[in-house]
Amino acid sequence: MALTRDFRITFAPLSIAEVYQMADHTANGAVVIMSGTVREQTEGKSVTYLEYQAYEPMAVKIFEQISDRIFHQWQDTNSVIIHHRVGKLRIQDISVLVAVGCPHRQEAFSACQYAIDTLKHNAPIWKKEHFADGVSTWVSIGACEEIQQH
Repeated sequence: MALTRDFRITFAPLSIAEVYQMADHTANGAVVIMSGTVREQTEGKSVTYLEYQAYEPMAVKIFEQISDRIFHQWQDTNSVIIHHRVGKLRIQDISVLVAVGCPHRQEAFSACQYAIDTLKHNAPIWKKEHFADGVSTWVSIGACEEIQQH
């Protein structure tokens, strides 16, 4: 059986249905999807929109490494799909989708959580939060410092 892997950094809106279809397989008993969305507040401050940027070649390489680790650690895994948006996103837009397909739910949940946690820590992706008070802040999805701008 061929393993399914798909990684994207895109300006286009992300589709839960498309990602699910890509991750689905007859050997799966579970497909777990994590959908990250733009929320209206951060630490009590009203957000108007976000901007995402990524160093795409390295981000995709990190996605591949995450997938490799999942296929190694959860060996029954059939599919790993990781899509991330860049550009300007409105409140409730989907910024990231991670889907993992496995024969059993527990491994699918564990692998999906590993994927999003590792992506957020390691991928060279940055977001700029634009607040209602006019302040904007660049934040690395990983562990970089915030830079405030007015």
